[in-house]
Amino acid sequence: MTIRVLIVDDHPVVRAGIAALLAGEPDIDVIGECAGADEALRFASAQKADVVLMDLQLGAGPDGVDATERLTALPDPPRVLVLTTYDAEIDITRAVAAGATGYLLKAGPPDDLFRGIRAASRGETALAPQVAALLVGRMRDPVPALSPRETEIVQLLAQGLINRQIAARLFISEATVKTHLVHIYDKLGVDSRAGAVAVATERRIIRS
Repeated sequence: MTIRVLIVDDHPVVRAGIAALLAGEPDIDVIGECAGADEALRFASAQKADVVLMDLQLGAGPDGVDATERLTALPDPPRVLVLTTYDAEIDITRAVAAGATGYLLKAGPPDDLFRGIRAASRGETALAPQVAALLVGRMRDPVPALSPRETEIVQLLAQGLINRQIAARLFISEATVKTHLVHIYDKLGVDSRAGAVAVATERRIIRS
Protein backbone atom coordinates (compact mmCIF):
# COMPACT_ATOMS: atom_id res chain seq x y z
CA MET A 1 0.00 0.00 0.00
CA THR A 2 1.28 3.46 -0.91
CA ILE A 3 1.41 5.99 1.92
CA ARG A 4 0.09 9.38 0.81
CA VAL A 5 2.09 12.19 2.43
CA LEU A 6 1.42 15.92 2.69
CA ILE A 7 4.39 18.16 3.60
CA VAL A 8 3.66 21.32 5.61
CA ASP A 9 6.60 23.69 6.04
CA ASP A 10 6.94 27.42 5.41
CA HIS A 11 10.37 27.07 3.74
CA PRO A 12 10.17 26.08 0.04
CA VAL A 13 13.73 24.70 0.01
CA VAL A 14 12.97 22.47 3.00
CA ARG A 15 9.78 21.18 1.39
CA ALA A 16 11.66 20.43 -1.82
CA GLY A 17 14.42 18.63 0.08
CA ILE A 18 11.98 16.44 2.00
CA ALA A 19 10.04 15.65 -1.17
CA ALA A 20 13.27 14.66 -2.94
CA LEU A 21 14.20 12.34 -0.07
CA LEU A 22 10.80 10.66 -0.07
CA ALA A 23 10.80 10.27 -3.85
CA GLY A 24 13.25 7.40 -3.49
CA GLU A 25 10.88 5.36 -1.30
CA PRO A 26 8.58 3.19 -3.45
CA ASP A 27 5.83 2.96 -0.83
CA ILE A 28 5.67 6.72 -0.09
CA ASP A 29 3.95 9.23 -2.38
CA VAL A 30 4.12 12.98 -1.72
CA ILE A 31 0.71 14.25 -2.81
CA GLY A 32 1.19 17.90 -1.90
CA GLU A 33 3.18 20.65 -0.22
CA CYS A 34 1.74 23.49 1.85
CA ALA A 35 3.35 26.54 3.45
CA GLY A 36 0.82 27.21 6.20
CA ALA A 37 -1.93 25.87 8.43
CA ASP A 38 -4.91 27.23 6.49
CA GLU A 39 -3.57 25.91 3.20
CA ALA A 40 -2.90 22.51 4.75
CA LEU A 41 -6.42 22.31 6.14
CA ARG A 42 -7.94 23.14 2.76
CA PHE A 43 -5.74 20.56 1.03
CA ALA A 44 -6.43 17.80 3.57
CA SER A 45 -10.16 18.50 3.40
CA ALA A 46 -10.11 18.03 -0.37
CA GLN A 47 -7.61 15.19 -0.73
CA LYS A 48 -6.99 12.23 1.56
CA ALA A 49 -3.51 12.20 3.07
CA ASP A 50 -2.40 9.29 5.21
CA VAL A 51 0.39 11.21 6.94
CA VAL A 52 1.02 14.94 7.27
CA LEU A 53 4.62 15.98 7.96
CA MET A 54 4.18 19.10 10.09
CA ASP A 55 6.71 21.79 10.94
CA LEU A 56 5.97 23.71 14.15
CA GLN A 57 6.88 27.20 12.94
CA LEU A 58 4.77 28.26 9.97
CA GLY A 59 5.49 31.94 9.55
CA ALA A 60 3.00 34.65 10.44
CA GLY A 61 -0.14 32.48 10.56
CA PRO A 62 -1.24 29.73 12.95
CA ASP A 63 1.61 27.49 14.09
CA GLY A 64 2.05 23.77 13.59
CA VAL A 65 0.38 22.88 16.87
CA ASP A 66 -2.77 24.74 15.87
CA ALA A 67 -2.63 23.14 12.43
CA THR A 68 -2.26 19.69 14.02
CA GLU A 69 -5.28 20.24 16.22
CA ARG A 70 -7.39 21.34 13.25
CA LEU A 71 -6.23 18.49 11.01
CA THR A 72 -6.88 15.79 13.61
CA ALA A 73 -10.40 17.17 14.09
CA LEU A 74 -11.35 16.44 10.46
CA PRO A 75 -13.99 13.72 9.87
CA ASP A 76 -11.39 11.38 8.35
CA PRO A 77 -8.20 12.77 9.87
CA PRO A 78 -4.68 12.09 8.66
CA ARG A 79 -1.92 11.06 11.02
CA VAL A 80 0.20 14.10 11.86
CA LEU A 81 3.93 13.52 12.26
CA VAL A 82 5.80 16.57 13.55
CA LEU A 83 9.13 17.22 11.80
CA THR A 84 10.90 20.17 13.38
CA THR A 85 14.16 21.58 14.69
CA TYR A 86 12.77 22.13 18.20
CA ASP A 87 13.27 19.52 20.91
CA ALA A 88 12.12 21.46 23.98
CA GLU A 89 9.57 19.88 26.28
CA ILE A 90 7.10 22.72 25.72
CA ASP A 91 6.97 21.98 21.98
CA ILE A 92 6.76 18.22 22.40
CA THR A 93 3.96 18.28 24.96
CA ARG A 94 1.93 20.85 23.02
CA ALA A 95 2.22 18.83 19.82
CA VAL A 96 1.25 15.56 21.46
CA ALA A 97 -1.67 17.22 23.26
CA ALA A 98 -2.86 18.56 19.89
CA GLY A 99 -3.01 15.03 18.49
CA ALA A 100 0.34 14.44 16.82
CA THR A 101 1.12 10.77 16.24
CA GLY A 102 4.87 11.31 16.46
CA TYR A 103 7.67 13.83 16.83
CA LEU A 104 10.84 13.75 14.73
CA LEU A 105 13.75 16.16 14.36
CA LYS A 106 15.02 17.54 11.07
CA ALA A 107 18.58 16.84 12.16
CA GLY A 108 17.87 13.11 12.31
CA PRO A 109 18.92 10.61 9.62
CA PRO A 110 16.62 10.02 6.64
CA ASP A 111 15.97 6.44 7.74
CA ASP A 112 14.34 7.75 10.91
CA LEU A 113 12.00 9.81 8.77
CA PHE A 114 11.10 6.88 6.54
CA ARG A 115 10.45 4.61 9.53
CA GLY A 116 8.49 7.36 11.25
CA ILE A 117 6.19 7.87 8.27
CA ARG A 118 5.52 4.15 8.00
CA ALA A 119 4.88 3.86 11.73
CA ALA A 120 2.57 6.88 11.72
CA SER A 121 0.59 5.45 8.80
CA ARG A 122 -0.08 2.39 10.96
CA GLY A 123 -1.18 4.57 13.87
CA GLU A 124 1.99 3.87 15.84
CA THR A 125 3.94 6.47 17.79
CA ALA A 126 7.18 7.64 16.18
CA LEU A 127 9.64 9.58 18.34
CA ALA A 128 13.14 10.82 17.67
CA PRO A 129 15.62 9.18 20.09
CA GLN A 130 16.30 12.54 21.81
CA VAL A 131 12.58 13.13 22.27
CA ALA A 132 11.97 9.65 23.66
CA ALA A 133 14.89 10.09 26.06
CA LEU A 134 13.53 13.42 27.28
CA LEU A 135 10.06 11.98 27.92
CA VAL A 136 11.45 8.95 29.74
CA GLY A 137 13.70 11.22 31.77
CA ARG A 138 10.73 13.33 32.81
CA MET A 139 8.89 10.22 33.98
CA ARG A 140 11.86 9.21 36.14
CA ASP A 141 12.59 12.73 37.41
CA PRO A 142 11.27 13.20 40.96
CA VAL A 143 11.20 16.99 40.52
CA PRO A 144 7.58 18.23 40.13
CA ALA A 145 6.85 18.98 36.50
CA LEU A 146 5.70 22.40 35.40
CA SER A 147 2.12 22.61 34.20
CA PRO A 148 1.51 23.68 30.57
CA ARG A 149 0.61 27.18 31.77
CA GLU A 150 3.71 27.42 33.97
CA THR A 151 5.89 26.26 31.09
CA GLU A 152 4.31 28.89 28.87
CA ILE A 153 5.06 31.59 31.44
CA VAL A 154 8.71 30.55 31.74
CA GLN A 155 9.02 30.65 27.95
CA LEU A 156 7.70 34.22 28.01
CA LEU A 157 10.13 35.09 30.81
CA ALA A 158 12.91 33.86 28.54
CA GLN A 159 11.70 36.31 25.91
CA GLY A 160 12.15 39.15 28.39
CA LEU A 161 8.48 39.88 29.11
CA ILE A 162 7.55 41.44 32.44
CA ASN A 163 4.54 40.39 34.53
CA ARG A 164 2.21 42.97 32.98
CA GLN A 165 3.11 41.86 29.47
CA ILE A 166 2.74 38.18 30.34
CA ALA A 167 -0.68 38.86 31.84
CA ALA A 168 -1.80 40.67 28.70
CA ARG A 169 -0.42 37.95 26.41
CA LEU A 170 -2.17 35.15 28.30
CA PHE A 171 -5.35 37.10 29.18
CA ILE A 172 -4.86 36.62 32.92
CA SER A 173 -4.28 39.04 35.81
CA GLU A 174 -0.88 40.12 37.08
CA ALA A 175 -1.79 38.57 40.42
CA THR A 176 -2.27 35.22 38.66
CA VAL A 177 1.10 35.58 36.97
CA LYS A 178 2.73 36.21 40.34
CA THR A 179 1.04 33.13 41.80
CA HIS A 180 2.31 31.02 38.91
CA LEU A 181 5.82 32.39 39.44
CA VAL A 182 5.76 31.33 43.09
CA HIS A 183 4.91 27.77 42.04
CA ILE A 184 7.47 27.83 39.22
CA TYR A 185 10.27 28.95 41.56
CA ASP A 186 9.34 26.26 44.06
CA LYS A 187 9.27 23.48 41.47
CA LEU A 188 12.55 24.51 39.85
CA GLY A 189 14.31 25.24 43.13
CA VAL A 190 15.14 28.85 42.25
CA ASP A 191 14.37 32.28 43.64
CA SER A 192 14.49 34.54 40.60
CA ARG A 193 13.24 34.95 37.06
CA ALA A 194 16.74 34.51 35.68
CA GLY A 195 17.19 31.34 37.70
CA ALA A 196 13.89 29.92 36.43
CA VAL A 197 14.87 30.59 32.82
CA ALA A 198 18.34 29.10 33.31
CA VAL A 199 17.08 25.88 34.91
CA ALA A 200 14.19 25.47 32.45
CA THR A 201 16.58 25.95 29.53
CA GLU A 202 19.14 23.51 30.96
CA ARG A 203 16.44 20.87 31.41
CA ARG A 204 15.07 21.59 27.91
CA ILE A 205 11.68 22.46 29.36
CA ILE A 206 11.69 25.57 27.14
CA ARG A 207 13.46 26.58 23.97
CA SER A 208 16.89 28.09 24.40
